[in-house]
Amino acid sequence: DWEAMEKAVTPRTRLFLLCHPHNPVGQAFPPEEIRRLGRFCEKHGLILCADEIHCDLILDNSRHVPAALACPGLDDRLFTLMAPSKTFNVPGLGCSFAVMPDAKLRARYKRAAMGIVPQVPIFGFTGCEAAFRFGEPWRLELLDYLRGNADLLYQFITDELPMLKTTPVEATYLAWVDVSALNLDDPVAYFEEHGIGFSDGRFFGTPGFIRINFGCPRSTLEEALRRLKSAVDKLPGKP
Repeated sequence: DWEAMEKAVTPRTRLFLLCHPHNPVGQAFPPEEIRRLGRFCEKHGLILCADEIHCDLILDNSRHVPAALACPGLDDRLFTLMAPSKTFNVPGLGCSFAVMPDAKLRARYKRAAMGIVPQVPIFGFTGCEAAFRFGEPWRLELLDYLRGNADLLYQFITDELPMLKTTPVEATYLAWVDVSALNLDDPVAYFEEHGIGFSDGRFFGTPGFIRINFGCPRSTLEEALRRLKSAVDKLPGKP
C-alpha cells in the first residue's frame, strides 16, 4: 500500500524491514515491485533490510530475484538476511548470516550487533554448508511435495468447504483461510476443541482468519482437513 507507506514515514524513520518472499502472507514479490520499493527507500533516505529466509520456497514457479539484484546501485543502503533454517528445517543449529556489500554499512551492523547477536556454533556452520552444498536435489523434491500439499488444501476448501475462502500460496508453507462466515468468537479455540491447532489471524491483524502450516506429511494434512470439515459440519445452522 504505497499511499499508506508514504504516510507512515516520519523524520525518525530509518529502516524498512522487508520480508521477501513475505511471511506471513506467502506472497512472492515481482522484481518490479522490489525496484519500486528501492526507489521509495532512496527517496526517504531509508536503509532497506531484506529478510529473504524463505527465498528457496517459491511455489508458483516464479524466480526469486533478491532485492540486492533487483535494486542495483543501492548497495550503500541495502543488506540481505539469510539462513538455511526454514528451507532445510535446521533452526536449532543457530546459523544465519547477513550479506552486505557496503563496508560502511557492514561496520555499522557489526557495532549494532555487538553483544546482541550470538556467535554461530561449529554445528551451525557445518549444517549450513552441507544444506547449500548438497541439499538442492532434496529441496527440489520438497518444493514438489509442498506444491502438492498446497493444491490439496486449496482444492479441499474450494470443493468441500465453500463457505470458507482461501487463495493459492505463492511462497512458503503457510496458507490463510477466511473463516469469518462461521461467525465464531474464537475460531482457533473452537478448532482446538476438535483436534486441530491453527495460528490465530488476530495476532497478524486479520481477525476471522486462521493460518495453516502445510509443511507436514500429506497424511497429516489430510487428517487436519478431515477434522476441519467435521468441526464446521458440527456448527449449528452452518452457513
